[in-house]
Amino acid sequence: MTVHPNFPAADQPSRLSTDKPLSVAILAMGGQGGGVLADWIVAAAEGAGWMAQSTSVPGVAQRTGATIYYIELLPERDGVAPILSLMPTPGDVDVVLAAEFMEAGRSMLRGLVTPDRTTLLTSSHRSYAVGEKEVPGDGIGDPDSVVEAAGIAAKRIVAFDMQTLAEKNGSVISATMFGALAGSGVLPFAREHFEAAIRAGGKGVEPSLKAFAAGFDKVAGNDRQEIVPKAPGKDLPEPPVTVGVPALDALLARIAALPESVRPMAYAGARRLVDYQDPNYAAEYLTALEELRAEDERAGGAAKDWRFTENAAKYLAVAMAYDDVVRVADLKTRSARLPRIRREVGAKDDQILGLTEYMHPRMEEVAGTLPARLGHAIENRPKLFAALDRIVNRGRRVRTDRIHWFLALYAVAGLKRFRRGSLRHEREAEHWTRWLALARRTLPANYDLAVAILSARRLVKGYSDTHARGNSKFDRVLSAVPTLLPQAEGGAWMERLIKAALLDEEGKALDGALLTVASAYETT
Repeated sequence: MTVHPNFPAADQPSRLSTDKPLSVAILAMGGQGGGVLADWIVAAAEGAGWMAQSTSVPGVAQRTGATIYYIELLPERDGVAPILSLMPTPGDVDVVLAAEFMEAGRSMLRGLVTPDRTTLLTSSHRSYAVGEKEVPGDGIGDPDSVVEAAGIAAKRIVAFDMQTLAEKNGSVISATMFGALAGSGVLPFAREHFEAAIRAGGKGVEPSLKAFAAGFDKVAGNDRQEIVPKAPGKDLPEPPVTVGVPALDALLARIAALPESVRPMAYAGARRLVDYQDPNYAAEYLTALEELRAEDERAGGAAKDWRFTENAAKYLAVAMAYDDVVRVADLKTRSARLPRIRREVGAKDDQILGLTEYMHPRMEEVAGTLPARLGHAIENRPKLFAALDRIVNRGRRVRTDRIHWFLALYAVAGLKRFRRGSLRHEREAEHWTRWLALARRTLPANYDLAVAILSARRLVKGYSDTHARGNSKFDRVLSAVPTLLPQAEGGAWMERLIKAALLDEEGKALDGALLTVASAYETT
């Protein structure tokens, strides 16, 4: 044996191992406990008499690239030093754990998942990427493509909503994933070794063990879990019969009288408006919806699965729950917000969290919050309006973790009771009334176009400049209604215009789409 000159002979191994290690790759985002999960796997292996090595490659940033933790495991042998890799090699990974469903897709793109070798354990929940959030319309990635790829790329798949299961058991997703890994039997360690690794960590032991057991029980004995990945919030719950509050039970009774296919959406809309304002406001929504349902019936809506009424249930609730200064202040001062932020940033119980908000109000928002008559009076005095705008239209960094600014926002949130008398509400109500009137006039002549007119409301969102741009696009899209009204494919064209309006902020794609409509029907 040749002794390396930098090492004493006593420290030299008798030979190097040629055994093939078990390899595990973990793809996790910040706050999901990927590092803890890697440490648990190493501890479980060492507790079973194996040798283990873990490394990590950090992602670029939250949801622009997950951190990859890589672990290799070998049975320990006297006098044999293992050669372990620092990075996963495409086509040479035994187990891939993905803490979010699209990260499972990324692991397949990287070649880490192969049909002859890899067991893929993934949570089927979604945590939206920056690229998905920044799209003006619906930029959510299609999970079906990942489902299809997983069925081809992986030797074995274990997939379920590990995030929800962890939350139900008071822990984080890493504990549920560890349980799923143990329950899958893909690593040759007893359950006791996994549980001992959690206990050795010394922090949050009981909640972690509880979540571990839930993940273990979910997987143990099943060769394959059904993959049903869906975007959060896409499943609409069926409305309950009663909740024990008279005002709310009255709303539920009215929802129960609507067509069956409409009830889940109407329930979601009513819940949103109760949270946004109060039960009386939700009752106004249901009154309008009942009137629209009657018109839908006269237009043959029963044979068309009440699409007009269902779209109205969705987008009227969106219109009535418009974003304003009061809503922003309400959301920023809710008791559930701070614990959620602490979880997201991974703040420990003994750490102090500072919270800074960037506020940039315009005089338009301030005037809109005032009573309608006073708001009109200020807007009708350009010099006064401009002077006040110079005062309020300044970017401010507001510390809502301090009592002064928290109470200021809390007071603004308290203006909710006066919202329906405000200038902003007056204008929003006028806007959605005109929009519904256009859809109702169109309904008898062109059902599909009327349904699409309701969908156009998705263009109006946010407040300030975002709201102004959305309103402009909304008006331009609806300007095509007279041209499309006599066309059988008018509804399909309206949907195309809506999609074009969502492609870019400037509306260049919409300009082109409107020219196409005009040229297609200019001789009609």
